[in-house]
Amino acid sequence: MSFSTLGLSPALLKAIELQNYTQAYPIQEAAIPAVLRKSDVLGIAQTGSGKTASFVLPILMNLKDSAPIKNRHIKVLVVVPTRELAIQVRDVFQLFGSALENKIKSMAVYGGVSINPQMKGLMGVSVLIATPGRLLELVRLNAIHLSSVETLVLDEADKMLNLGFKDEMNEIFSLLPKKRQNLLFSATLSDDLSSITQVVLKNPEIIKIETAEENIDLITQTGYFISEEKKGPLLRYLIKTNNMKQVLVFTSSAFNADKVTEKLRKNGVDAMAMHSKKSQEARVKALTNFKNGNVRVLVATDIIARGIDIQFLPFVINYELPRSPKDYIHRIGRTGRAESPGEAITLVTPEEEHHFKIIQKKMGKWVTMVQGESLDLHGY
Repeated sequence: MSFSTLGLSPALLKAIELQNYTQAYPIQEAAIPAVLRKSDVLGIAQTGSGKTASFVLPILMNLKDSAPIKNRHIKVLVVVPTRELAIQVRDVFQLFGSALENKIKSMAVYGGVSINPQMKGLMGVSVLIATPGRLLELVRLNAIHLSSVETLVLDEADKMLNLGFKDEMNEIFSLLPKKRQNLLFSATLSDDLSSITQVVLKNPEIIKIETAEENIDLITQTGYFISEEKKGPLLRYLIKTNNMKQVLVFTSSAFNADKVTEKLRKNGVDAMAMHSKKSQEARVKALTNFKNGNVRVLVATDIIARGIDIQFLPFVINYELPRSPKDYIHRIGRTGRAESPGEAITLVTPEEEHHFKIIQKKMGKWVTMVQGESLDLHGY
């Protein structure tokens, strides 16, 4: 469906055209008109399916004739789980917002950096994109007020609740006006998310776009049975012998991400780590270098991966399995996007074999397995 049929202004349509977007994604077809109607929305669609634009475009449309904000009472609040996602969403607001005659100021706030510049920049902000902890800090300092919020967006709502933000989110809800538009977007619908929708959403329009199984059809999946001590050599063997470029490697902890990165570097593979214990500057640098192709391998944890959005990422490697099948699908879904094929590789130790069988069963696909122990890993 063409964007021109969705009720957007000529200025926004021109901005969309300049980005070479020709047809709206399914989530955009359904969500944009619903948001324009000021309905509450629950949107379920995989990461990379166009969710961000599906709320950014209609929110800008709804704000385009509003008078500029001259105080610290924001109109739109977008709450996200990570700094990287906050920056990514802000960039989309600024990209399309710059096309409007009536300029709409948007800003991202997050921890890990000095709070003072953020406090100074909040005057006149209409759209605030925030991580929960930093948002509450700013509220307590009277740097921002939530009593005038007209639209609340929870982006990646499933992860926010699963990652232990529930208490912070409840505090944020208590500060918001009762009458508001609520937009919840998520890659999956977990039990936790089901419970909170009953509290947050009022007669929502529920939009569910394609299942995870349908979304991974373009991904070639391979698994390698391997002992724990040979995981590192096998990882380096796969990257070097297949001449892989732009490889996203997942580990289960920040400690392991650093360890894997260090080993890759020692063995001549250019790599950077990205996790919550890195400074914001280091995280932005790692992601920028990876996206630009200046670093071959990015080693990341699940929470940080929420901010990694690369349209044509060729390789994902699970150095360690995630806890849940949903997280596995989210990881491998970083590749095989925008109608481009991708490859996902998983290293499986004997202790992980049962868990990997459960993941495959839940996914509805069986992965081709290779005996990694039979490979000559000497020198890797």
